[in-house]
Amino acid sequence: MENEAYSMSSDIEIGVNEKMVEALESSDNIPLLLTNSSSLKRTGTVWTAVAHIVTGVIGSGVLSLPWSTAQLGWLAGPLSVILIASITLFSSLLLCNTYRHPHPEHGPNRSASYLDVVHLHLGISNGRLSGLLVNISLYGFAIAFVITTAISLRTIQHSFCYHNKGSEASCEFADAYYMLLFGVIQIILSQIPNFHNIKWLSVVAAIMSFTYSFIGMGLSIAQIIEKGHAEGSIGGISTSSGTEKLWLVSQALGDISFSFPFSTIIMEIQDTLKSPPPENQTMKKASVIAVTVTTFMYLSCGGAGYAAFGDNTPGNLLTGFESSYWLVSFANLCIVVHLVGSYQVYCQPLFATVESWFRFNFPDSEFINHTYILKLPLLPAFELNFLSLSFRTAYVASTVVIAMVFPYFNQILGVLGSMIFWPLTIYFPVEIYLNQSSTVAWTTKWVLLRTFSIFGFVFGLFTLTGCIKGIVAQKIG
Repeated sequence: MENEAYSMSSDIEIGVNEKMVEALESSDNIPLLLTNSSSLKRTGTVWTAVAHIVTGVIGSGVLSLPWSTAQLGWLAGPLSVILIASITLFSSLLLCNTYRHPHPEHGPNRSASYLDVVHLHLGISNGRLSGLLVNISLYGFAIAFVITTAISLRTIQHSFCYHNKGSEASCEFADAYYMLLFGVIQIILSQIPNFHNIKWLSVVAAIMSFTYSFIGMGLSIAQIIEKGHAEGSIGGISTSSGTEKLWLVSQALGDISFSFPFSTIIMEIQDTLKSPPPENQTMKKASVIAVTVTTFMYLSCGGAGYAAFGDNTPGNLLTGFESSYWLVSFANLCIVVHLVGSYQVYCQPLFATVESWFRFNFPDSEFINHTYILKLPLLPAFELNFLSLSFRTAYVASTVVIAMVFPYFNQILGVLGSMIFWPLTIYFPVEIYLNQSSTVAWTTKWVLLRTFSIFGFVFGLFTLTGCIKGIVAQKIG
């Protein structure tokens, strides 16, 4: 009976959604992207969802984990990875049940983005705040990907230079050229219409992420075997003062937080899944698989890197190997290919949000709403919209410019991870769950979830302060 009640015809479903959108939007002139999306053909499975998550999660963050482990030591390092992975998984399981409303499996209303679900459950003010934080984080990830790509391309050129001219040769190359090259590629790829059209890109990128992670681990293990012992200590790298150690620990925790950033795109991923089975069941299974796999990879890569280099662990693992230059270069090439995909996975939701806002507010503008179909020789026909072309090009260009101004790998990752960890990974998922489940105040569940949220706030504030201090110190220095 319950299934029949929620298995409405598409006409009724569209009517319900249109009325809800009209009522909510007219009250504050902000587009609420609750969507029926009946015209979209959802074909995603648990494995495509895992590919999207892995593409978004295993990226530039994995390369900083040996450095993070080195700051924390053999005990606190792995425990921190497991703790943050557990928090991320718990929050993602809370969010999975909010994709459909009011029923998590048969509800007629879909929340196709993080902004949608916050708007629906917590109101417009919280929706504005979450939208700001999500878009800042997505923009920040794009900057981090530009920086990481430049580092990888520079490392490739260094490897060939040292191999051909010797380790004493002068092999300095400016990152700006690599950043500009990456930007040109992203300007082209950013014209892909939407998130549903990049499934193939996520699969390729996920394969690349496993490849370079295994190469990094393999080279680290080979170096440990060559030395005959593992480096490192329980307390991590020693410093000249307790204050300096505290700042480095906060930056390390911020880097680890950055390594699990998929709460901001979980709704978009879930919106690609076919049904049956219910999307929330598929997404929960995908989240468990993806977080388990990535945690194992992180522990292995972080531990092997720290054991190989000890107190000399580099900020980016693959920049520390001088031998096996072909293998190091191939691993860095895999990073570049992976980050090409990751950039689009994180930017497409932001593109959709901004362009939907313009189309809602300027429905009569031909520049904004008209799409042209172009057919070039030897190429398939593609869609061209002047709003998309101009906005997405300007967006990519701005991320490249900021990356040139602040090319500080570990500190940038830490700031981004710290900024979104509490609000987007803990606070909003908890508040949405409490609202949806109508949990009574001061019950055991309510107290535990509030305590969980307060802990996340203190943790995020601590890591953010340390990472900002690190950026200021680097810029001044």
